[in-house]
Amino acid sequence: MPVIHSLGLPRIGAQRELKFALEDYWNGASGRESLLSVARHIRQQNWARQRAAGQPRVTVNDFSLYDQVLDHSLLLGVIPQRFRDDSSDIFDTGFRMARGRAPSGTPRRACEMTKWFDTNYHYLAPELEAEQAFVLDPSKLLAEITEARDAGHAVKPVLIGPVTWLWLARCAAGEFDRLQLLPALLDSYLQLLELLAGQGVDWVQIDEPVLVLELPRAWRAAIEDAYRALAASPVRLLLTTYFGGLGDNLDLALSLPVAGLHLDRVRGGEEYRRVLAELRDDQVLSLGVIDGRNIWRADLAALLEELQPLSQRLGERLWLSSSCSLLHVPVDLEAEDAFDPELRSWLAYGAQKLDELHLLGEALAGRDVADALADNARALASRRGSERVHREEVRQRCRRLSLVDGERGLPYGERAPLQRSRLNLPLYPTTTIGSFPQTADIRRTRAQFRRGELPEADYVERMQTEIADCIARQEACGLDMLVHGEAERNDMVEYFGEQLQGYATSRNGWVQSYGSRCVKPPVIYGDVARPDAMTVEWSRYAQSLTSRPVKGMLTGPVTMLQWSFVRDDLPREQTCLQIALALRDEVRELESAGIAAIQIDEPAIREGLPLRRSAWEPYLDWAVYAFRVAACGVGPATQIHTHMCYSQFNDIMHAIAAMDADVITIETSRSNMQLLEAFTDFEYPNEIGPGVYDIHSPNVPTVEQIVVLMRRAAERVPAERLWVNPDCGLKTRGWEEVGPSLENLAAAARQLRSEALEAVAN
Repeated sequence: MPVIHSLGLPRIGAQRELKFALEDYWNGASGRESLLSVARHIRQQNWARQRAAGQPRVTVNDFSLYDQVLDHSLLLGVIPQRFRDDSSDIFDTGFRMARGRAPSGTPRRACEMTKWFDTNYHYLAPELEAEQAFVLDPSKLLAEITEARDAGHAVKPVLIGPVTWLWLARCAAGEFDRLQLLPALLDSYLQLLELLAGQGVDWVQIDEPVLVLELPRAWRAAIEDAYRALAASPVRLLLTTYFGGLGDNLDLALSLPVAGLHLDRVRGGEEYRRVLAELRDDQVLSLGVIDGRNIWRADLAALLEELQPLSQRLGERLWLSSSCSLLHVPVDLEAEDAFDPELRSWLAYGAQKLDELHLLGEALAGRDVADALADNARALASRRGSERVHREEVRQRCRRLSLVDGERGLPYGERAPLQRSRLNLPLYPTTTIGSFPQTADIRRTRAQFRRGELPEADYVERMQTEIADCIARQEACGLDMLVHGEAERNDMVEYFGEQLQGYATSRNGWVQSYGSRCVKPPVIYGDVARPDAMTVEWSRYAQSLTSRPVKGMLTGPVTMLQWSFVRDDLPREQTCLQIALALRDEVRELESAGIAAIQIDEPAIREGLPLRRSAWEPYLDWAVYAFRVAACGVGPATQIHTHMCYSQFNDIMHAIAAMDADVITIETSRSNMQLLEAFTDFEYPNEIGPGVYDIHSPNVPTVEQIVVLMRRAAERVPAERLWVNPDCGLKTRGWEEVGPSLENLAAAARQLRSEALEAVAN
């Protein structure tokens, strides 16, 4: 029978135990041993699940207290110099690298954080010097191997491949060819593999997702060089690729001296048929047949029909797994109580995906699984035939769209004077991205209202009190354009998913975004429509409290798509247009309510790019059009903002400019303004707010730090088109940090204005 295995499991715990343990450790409420105990418990649960699902080897080293890329940097001894300046141990050094601060050690600027390929998971980019030394520290990995074996498990360690790790890295000071470090890096990998062999490890999963990209020739050669060198290792390597097909890298992958190759069958199609023709007699073919990125039940009958001849041909040389790590899906549907029975029957979380793999293995081994297959077939038929999925009026509205629906009427150059006259803002206007601290009282109030313990009138009164407090605090800080603070919102996507038809929201569908930050992506199961206004009354109330402009705050259509579990029975661009039309109605109603500036956030537009550049333009065409459909129903004097964070923009600047937002806010604090280069090389025509306050760190930026960053920005973008703002929303921070940070931000803006006036006078 085929071998069933896992590429990786969720590590947050079924009830987000890791999140709470991390935050307790960081704020001093518990000690290190308490955190490590929670981590051990989650690992043991994950290993037990794998064994119960018929997997002969459990995966180790897929668990991380923060991020697996950061763990590999620590494994290789790649620690930037600024974190080597005191006596904090490696445990807290990792947290300082991730978030700028830990219970011990001096606060420092955190490492750059960005998206893991085309997912909403964030990794910490390694920082490399031209003369980088690698000093192997395998203590974490070896300890987890011992821990798993002590629990009675055979193990399969997982490593990020050397070329992928190097591809993800950044040059710390001045550009150089990172590939010059590959020989030294390979020496460390060979040392590590020798150590693992000495521990009795026979298989190592080595992840090289860069193979699904269109790689430059030098990097393709690096893959070949790396695996020729690693062939000297005494352990067998399962070269693992995911997030797409190999395309023009397929021949390269087939030529490598590895013991096995894992392909993403879900997103990569039938490339494996070519592999079958060239697979050596001693090689394993691993197929990712269960979707590791989405939560719909698999069509097991169809998979069995496809896999049966492969199983007969390869026997134990056929391995079956999910398409990628299950890090990207919730832990267990058994803990979920928010869905009605019909919708629930359509879904599979991480634990259920292990069950699906087990069922496939049992069926291919000739065991009787007829009842389980019949249950699967009933669920699929229910979903395909459900009336709740299809709304003809929504589809007709999409068909009536034209290019005119994506036009503002006047170009930015003619809109800008109208907006300045209406808003009356100073040079270097200050604002925030939208959300403010979600205090315990706010969360408690929302929970009480959700459970029916608080009448709606009392809920509205309490939320209005929070909004009034938020407006007063911003005025006291001296901000120019205010926000209402989003006290009523649980999440920037989930909040809207709760109010749109065609969406369903979970109670326990948590997925890790980074560190202790978890999100609950809503589920798009059918055609999307907006039955009622979603934000208008909250924005109207906030604007009534102040003479300063208050931004309306919405999440854009591409981000609503990307950060949801999306239906797989309709092209993504069609679902995105449905969302855009729902948001268009909201934007128009906000304008009618007197809201002069409306922010439509699109942090996921870069994330949504196909991994292969040759497929970019069709995606960008429909993504930009969807944003414009949402934004372009208003008059020229209404200012449209958008926000993007933690992404590289240089190669899609033409598309960002085509969105034609009046103001774009971006992250620049962690990258030290490097991201702003994209907006100067392209000569971005509209207004920009480069984020100067790193909200993912508890550190409070000083006035001087903000001024220095903005001076750098003014060297690249004219001052009259610059805004001063944080780099993201503030919901995860506390008021004790936010208040002083925003006061410093406003003070920095005043200093910059004085400098500008002085320069004019001179």
